[in-house]
Amino acid sequence: MSAYADPLVDGAAPMNAYEGQVWDTLNEYWQCRNNRRGLPNWASAALGRTGEVAGNAVNRVADAVPEAVMEPIRRTGDAVANKALSPALGAATALLELVNDCAQELNDPKSVEKLARKQGFDLDSFTELRQQDLKVCDRLLTSNTLKWRTVGAFEGGVMGLLAMVPVAGIPVVMTADILVIQVLSASIAARIAYSYGYDAKDPGEQIFIQRLVRRSFMAQAAKIEPLRKATRAADAVKGRVRWSEKLRQDHRLLAALEKLMQHLGPAGSRVPVQNVAKVVPFVGVLIGAGMNAAVLGSVAADAQRYCQTRFLCDRYGLPLPAALATDRDDDPRTAAK
Repeated sequence: MSAYADPLVDGAAPMNAYEGQVWDTLNEYWQCRNNRRGLPNWASAALGRTGEVAGNAVNRVADAVPEAVMEPIRRTGDAVANKALSPALGAATALLELVNDCAQELNDPKSVEKLARKQGFDLDSFTELRQQDLKVCDRLLTSNTLKWRTVGAFEGGVMGLLAMVPVAGIPVVMTADILVIQVLSASIAARIAYSYGYDAKDPGEQIFIQRLVRRSFMAQAAKIEPLRKATRAADAVKGRVRWSEKLRQDHRLLAALEKLMQHLGPAGSRVPVQNVAKVVPFVGVLIGAGMNAAVLGSVAADAQRYCQTRFLCDRYGLPLPAALATDRDDDPRTAAK
């Protein structure tokens, strides 16, 4: 049984075995977070500043997707005449339409209520989930992190491929990619909040969601340089029929791919530069898929941990773990004084 199983709220029943186990796991996780640089105190603002307006990520998300995200891809489609690229552009457009539909569904609490009823719980409102056991709420999010890792991998792969297009390039694609991930991050966090009975449109919840969105933006920024190098390498190798030392020195990615393909082939075989050129676009796919899978998976996992922790603290009157305790030094308003 958990060391934290005894509630501080008078008359409240102790945690059941499932909740006690989850509570112990959450405390261990937050303790690790608190002892390393990175996340400490980021979520406490959602509790400490509930009266402060946090921005409109959730409220405007449905309107942000169609034009702000899709227009750059439309311009790319108009500019690129290469028919070989049509499937990738078509996939990107279909993907963005799917993101739009997905964002609207994720931000609708009625979809959570519908799912709960399907699982046998008669609810008039999603807020009644706070009266259920934690396991009930957790079941509404079965395989949630894995699902969003998969979505992130697919979205990142498509955008990574488009980043290799000479006309489209990184500026256009990254604009769309960043907006898509931000919209999905906000929407995922909203769905998870609804699943634990919290209103994602509440100003305090929006603070928490905005912080997750900002973290996803910073994580995405890390892939810009690798994508840029891959794009430059693809441009440099295009149309080449021979290797040169300068090509290898200027583009280490090409040299690395050449060595890798040599290891995969017969001993002592040479790898034509044309063969390496065919592989380079897949590097962009792998970079985009890997980074975006990690970003959305992290958003989903962190949002669920936060909501589980808050759910148990609210129900049993328990103090927040130290990593979530309000720290004035983490408050930008305080630091600016």
